[in-house]
Amino acid sequence: MKFNEILDKTKEFCRKVGMRTIVSVGAVLVIGGVVTLSFMLKGGDEDPAKNGKLALDLSSDAAGEAEDQSSLTADEVTDYFAAISLQRQKARYETMEVLASVADSSTALEEAKQAALDDINRLALDIEREANIETLVQSKGFAQCVAVISNDKCNVIVQTNGLMPGEVAQISEIVYEQAGIIPENLKIIEKSTAE
Repeated sequence: MKFNEILDKTKEFCRKVGMRTIVSVGAVLVIGGVVTLSFMLKGGDEDPAKNGKLALDLSSDAAGEAEDQSSLTADEVTDYFAAISLQRQKARYETMEVLASVADSSTALEEAKQAALDDINRLALDIEREANIETLVQSKGFAQCVAVISNDKCNVIVQTNGLMPGEVAQISEIVYEQAGIIPENLKIIEKSTAE
């Protein structure tokens, strides 16, 4: 194939798929690479429970693993929720930095800049929704709550010694009203204190 044929086929592909889609997929891949690189540089093979540190991966699978932990003391639960909040904040900050650098880049395509700005706006909205969910859940009598919204799914971690069906319904209603996330896409994780 000649260079011009390859160039023509590439242009045709871009027209069919859409440049915005290509740029969005590229941005997601870059962010995924940054997160992977960050994980590798931090040394992901260490066990955070051994050195007294708590860690949280913001994916729904990792949040589900938190569900299996045994009961903790009151201080450990407080530290757990503080660590989750800090990890979530750090991950969001790193993502915002990457997106801001794309949006401010003089060499980036306009589509890439717009996609980065759209992602920044979505993240800001998710942060606001998470804060609203946490405040409203705590107003229902839960001592600690952390909400994590990602890709139209939500994980809500609450401090409780057993959720009643009515409490599950309250949390589901709050998440739906604040973020429009249906109960099927909601995972409620209980963290209990040792008695």
